[in-house]
Amino acid sequence: MGNKKSEKKNTSLKKRIQKGGIKRQLYRVYIFAGVIPLTIIGIFLLINTYSMFKSYNEELLESYNRRVATTLFEITTQTYNISGKLAYDKDLWNLLSNNYSDESDEEFMIDNLKVIDDYNYDYTAIDSIEIYCDNDTFKDYENFFKVTDDIEEKSWYQKAISQSSAFWVSMETSDENDNISYNLSLVRKIPLVDSDYHAVLVMRLSSNYLNMRLLEENYISAISVSNLEIAFCSEEKYLGINMDDIAGDQDYTKFLGLVNVEGRTDLVCITKLSPYHSDSEFYICTINEDAYMQIRKTLTICMLIIIFSILIPAISIHFFSNYFADRIKTLKNALHKVSGGDYNIPDALSGDDEVSEAFTDLVIATKTMQEQKEKVYESALREKELEKQYEETKFKVLAGQINPHFLYNTLETIRMKAFKAKDREVATAIKTLGKILRYVLDNNGMKKTNLTGALDYISNYLSIQKLRFGDRINYEINVDDSIDKDRTYILPLLIQPLIENAIIHGLDEVEENGKVTVNITRDKGNEDILIIDVIDNGCGISKENLEKLLEKLNIDNEDEKRSIGLKNVYKRVTMSYGEPFGMEIKSEGEGMGTSVRLLLPFDIYEHNV
Repeated sequence: MGNKKSEKKNTSLKKRIQKGGIKRQLYRVYIFAGVIPLTIIGIFLLINTYSMFKSYNEELLESYNRRVATTLFEITTQTYNISGKLAYDKDLWNLLSNNYSDESDEEFMIDNLKVIDDYNYDYTAIDSIEIYCDNDTFKDYENFFKVTDDIEEKSWYQKAISQSSAFWVSMETSDENDNISYNLSLVRKIPLVDSDYHAVLVMRLSSNYLNMRLLEENYISAISVSNLEIAFCSEEKYLGINMDDIAGDQDYTKFLGLVNVEGRTDLVCITKLSPYHSDSEFYICTINEDAYMQIRKTLTICMLIIIFSILIPAISIHFFSNYFADRIKTLKNALHKVSGGDYNIPDALSGDDEVSEAFTDLVIATKTMQEQKEKVYESALREKELEKQYEETKFKVLAGQINPHFLYNTLETIRMKAFKAKDREVATAIKTLGKILRYVLDNNGMKKTNLTGALDYISNYLSIQKLRFGDRINYEINVDDSIDKDRTYILPLLIQPLIENAIIHGLDEVEENGKVTVNITRDKGNEDILIIDVIDNGCGISKENLEKLLEKLNIDNEDEKRSIGLKNVYKRVTMSYGEPFGMEIKSEGEGMGTSVRLLLPFDIYEHNV
């Protein structure tokens, strides 16, 4: 009965394949399961990508606009302050108020007036300083100009004469070749006391200086005054035009968005800035000409990726479905294998018809059974491995606890035997060595130790070295009276490597009277910093070798043994505390000794750590 049902099912599947039902169903499944989700996801990604890149470029452009505004405010404020000094300079008043019968008298007084040249040459932001006066006896000379009828008709001159406050304008000038240029200029009246004449000060800002200060790759900056005429721009094509020619009819108080400029879509940011002590208004426009094009390129690439993601699977399905009918035998053979307990069947069928569903269920079932068996096996192996690692860890911990204590107890036994043998020097040395070992055991794994314990440890260490080398090694430990050693905490085992380095390298060639000095003080400039100096009177370090040593402290090199102790101390301090703490190494030269200084935070604790 079972075989007859299987044969009927296979016959039904073969008929459906012959009619092309499997191929149609594959395409149908792909449209609903592939094309539609990919299209929805693609549209969402395109919209999200556009929004993200647009927001990112807007933030960058807005940040650049703020930088331009800050720089412009700084420059214009300095210019205003200079103009105030010039406008109220008494020597300048005297020069402008005099009546001159001879041109040479005027030229002489102007040549001797240095205040204008000083500001003109020393302050690079100023392109030129010009003074206009309606004194009839005045002639044009250097920075001074007589007011002509053309100048009297200028709106900036009329405004300057009628008000006492300074203001900014976009000033247009032309050279001999009729090349027009624009300068952002400060204009203010010079209040000539007890004089019938009028004088106006004009300070033109250097466009080259502004361009140098405001230049930014991929960005254009434009600055206009109240009338919206652009006085400065990093691109000459925008000079002299109104701001609305760039951004159109926008709110120039604050605008950020895409604008069509000369047939091209640009990202534009416009803000308003009120200069120091002036009724003028600056409008700062920053433009990114490439942002929209870059966004379009990115979106185009994303769209192509989505299209290929849809087309490539469709082509694959087309070719794959042509061979579907031939795989009925694969399903039949796979069923026989599974029924016989053999789960190694090929994963060759897919789709949305009876064959593919049956084969998919079969494949999933076999894979699930295989995965469960593998997981059970792997879980058992992992459990055994963890048990093994746990036992090894316990053994290492016990060994790490037993061996040092065993060594300490053994040293104590040897010390007692030496004491009984009345060899007090050996007994004292063993006792000191035991204290050193006890300190290392007690502070192993501790984050901090108090200064009292640390000083006892290095004192014991130095006494052992004194015992070994005799008069070659002498030492001195000095602690500032303001430091409470019991309540001041530092990293454990921090000073000993510095002393060891001083003995091994600094006093290596000293035959007698070698000395290591340890000074512990607080920084006079900042009492929150603890200073530990380890000084030796040994061979010293040449300037070249000192530079190499300082360089090695920042380089991980396991082969470099000479500086490994210093390097470990340096890394522990910098990794634990960060800036401004660390290590300093100084030496006046060979034969002049060496000084190693640690800069640590002055930590005070009411209770032991």
